[in-house]
Amino acid sequence: MTGPDLSDAAARAAYRHELRGVARAPRLLGYLSIFAAIGLWAWPQSGGPARLGPLSTESWGWLLLGFGWAMLLWVIVARTRHHKARAGGDEAAP
Repeated sequence: MTGPDLSDAAARAAYRHELRGVARAPRLLGYLSIFAAIGLWAWPQSGGPARLGPLSTESWGWLLLGFGWAMLLWVIVARTRHHKARAGGDEAAP
């Protein structure tokens, strides 16, 4: 890979758009998991069940929150690796 062209505003915008496209689906899954966790915490206060299967609704919320943050951290690592490979010209990195 060749290094990004950051000489003008349009090139920087194109590179920013490229970086946002890296690991897009996992990033959206992470955000959705975090918002679902908030919903699971609020559900019993609005009349929903206090338990879903073997765990409480709050526990499912904590599990989803942890999964969501793990996905977002993985996305940060993937984008950083992509940027380093693109900026440094390293052919071995994806």
